[in-house]
Amino acid sequence: MGNLSKHMLTDVERLPAVQLGDFLLQIELDEPREAVRETARRELRETPEVVSAAIEDLKRLLIDDKELLVPLDNEAWLVRFLRPCKFYPESAYDLIKRYYAFKVKHQKQYDGLLPSREQNIFNHNILTVLPNRDQLGRRILVIELGKKWKHNKCSLDEVFKGCVLFLEAAMLEPETQICGAVVIFDMDGLSMQQVWQFTPPFAKRIVDWLQESIPLRIKGLYIVNQPYIFNMVFQLFKPFLKEKLRSRIIFMGSDKDQLHKHISPKCLPECYGGTLTLPRVTGPQWLELLLMCDQEFGAINSYGYKKK
Repeated sequence: MGNLSKHMLTDVERLPAVQLGDFLLQIELDEPREAVRETARRELRETPEVVSAAIEDLKRLLIDDKELLVPLDNEAWLVRFLRPCKFYPESAYDLIKRYYAFKVKHQKQYDGLLPSREQNIFNHNILTVLPNRDQLGRRILVIELGKKWKHNKCSLDEVFKGCVLFLEAAMLEPETQICGAVVIFDMDGLSMQQVWQFTPPFAKRIVDWLQESIPLRIKGLYIVNQPYIFNMVFQLFKPFLKEKLRSRIIFMGSDKDQLHKHISPKCLPECYGGTLTLPRVTGPQWLELLLMCDQEFGAINSYGYKKK
């Protein structure tokens, strides 16, 4: 069990898991499969020599930084930031600083952020992760901000906090650290009332978070089933986007073939033209899993810039 607990900041006796019929839903802390290790070598320069040197250098940089409180002795935690930076320690150190500076800047959203305090967003079932990875080993997050979203009962801030909790959990997974994640935004049935929920400060926060502050490789943002009025929402986000992220945002409308060019139909449920037979995991089922990690999220929150 020691192997699993090294990925977490708290002592877990057993890995949180929820049984759904024949399928076991869990945060996947196993060592990466050989094919994924190959990806890591090819794309992230990940070899034992590079890794151990990078860990030492990053530790040194962090020891010298008296403002930051971080779990220095947790190698899995250090690797979490080194992987998205291809094991360049200075880049990883910059990412760590941006990650925590973002949390300070948006304290209102981050203070005491725990699954147990954010049950509403998951119970609305508009934010889910597919139970399987895609053909490239990436996690698939689905956000449904159209007809399923009751905006007067569940705010965009709550949607943001739910996404943060999901991505913090995804960051624990070695395979996700290497392969990254893709997001499907299903805007089917988006209404004018919902469009008005979006503001420039909200748009800026989301883009800053995705572009600067997440130690996770976001490989694609796929906008599907969007009505014409979605353009108004996108105009808010556009000024803040840099080329790299902008090039990963693809508008697909109802063209399922275009979606399948990016995510194999084998990995998608029927509603997206796929043939996946695994049951869709609902928001409440994910919540059940995340609640088992409440303590871990508490530990994640305990680090960062020291309170002045």
